[in-house]
Amino acid sequence: MKRIIGVNSNCYHGYPIEEALEGIHKAGFRYVELTATKGWTEHVFPTQSFSYLTGLKKKMQELSLIPFALSGHCNLMDRERRKDFVENIELARFFGCDYIVSSVGEAHLEDKETAGNEILAENIKSVIPLLEDADMMLVLEIHGEHSTGKILKEIVDLIGSSQVRINYDTANAIFYGGVKPEEDMQNCIHEIAYMHLKDKRGEQREWDFPALGKGTVDFTKIFENLENNKNGCPFSIEIEFTKEGPEDIGEINRAVADSYQYLKEKGFEI
Repeated sequence: MKRIIGVNSNCYHGYPIEEALEGIHKAGFRYVELTATKGWTEHVFPTQSFSYLTGLKKKMQELSLIPFALSGHCNLMDRERRKDFVENIELARFFGCDYIVSSVGEAHLEDKETAGNEILAENIKSVIPLLEDADMMLVLEIHGEHSTGKILKEIVDLIGSSQVRINYDTANAIFYGGVKPEEDMQNCIHEIAYMHLKDKRGEQREWDFPALGKGTVDFTKIFENLENNKNGCPFSIEIEFTKEGPEDIGEINRAVADSYQYLKEKGFEI
């Protein structure tokens, strides 16, 4: 089954977006998920100048890279953060993205705000007209307290909009949820509209996310589940290494290239 397969620029956390784009292009990929995660990886951000953002747009065109998604994590449980998320939607629209990715809470930042599913659903419903106007889908990521497909399906069902679906992060389901993704994803297989392909090594709460095929995630079964359910959702590769981070950008480039080769060996067209 043909599908979009790209790379999350967050793989290059700590390095400039320009170097990330060069590495992704050199590995052979044609799609990129741009990262605009506040306080973590601000590769693109609403506060950057128009001149800078247009320059990045031109660079991607020169590299034949398509920005199909934007990782615009905001705390969707907090109505005060709505303005920030609206700005991220506009940023995603500027780059022509079809998807905007967000966890329910604030990814990678200390987050004390909690809310019941009903309140959360109402908060998200308030941005649906903007998503519709931009012809964009919000995909909620497996992350933090909302760490299984079963939990996110409950939220997506409450929202009840085709503009809001699930981003199934294969390693987060293990790290945060303590579940096997190949089993848990069956709880929400028809609501999965996007997938972060991320491998995992070590104990459950050990921060170790290597190149695809270097960990213990059963991608073969995951791919079979998608195929059997005729789910052609896009893939975005995310590699977050260990807490110490990669040795240098060369290690990131090798991991991205290794992930490309792994998917080619699995029969995917990239």
